[in-house]
Amino acid sequence: MTVQVTSGTLNIVVPTESVNLGTVAVSSSPQTVDSQLGNVTVSDGRGGTAGWTVTANAVDFTGPQNISVSAPGSSSYTSPPASVSGTATVTPSDLSPLYPPGPVQTATDVSGINSATWNPTISLTIPANALAGSYSSTITHSVS
Repeated sequence: MTVQVTSGTLNIVVPTESVNLGTVAVSSSPQTVDSQLGNVTVSDGRGGTAGWTVTANAVDFTGPQNISVSAPGSSSYTSPPASVSGTATVTPSDLSPLYPPGPVQTATDVSGINSATWNPTISLTIPANALAGSYSSTITHSVS
């Protein structure tokens, strides 16, 4: 007799709604704003022993002027420990700055189906003398 057990998929679910990092008044000094992004969840239904890594990155904030997310100290993604189900050791990594892409969670010692959820904090330093107005950016996550 034989039996075939087929594998599932490796997926990531991220918040789809806009996140407000805060409001600051124009200033001659740099200012930092931050907020939690919302839950990010990886579901590993592959049923094997291969680990996975989540990477994240953002593009520059656009508005009345561009605000860089690639300069040292300009931005960050702070990863708390993930809530894990199943068998996996999931290790957080902070990303600073938000570009280029980098790892934010890594799963090792995987066995079977597992999942991990975390709620990162995103920070942005508004440069001195930034023009008044609304700014926006997009964060991208991927898992492999």
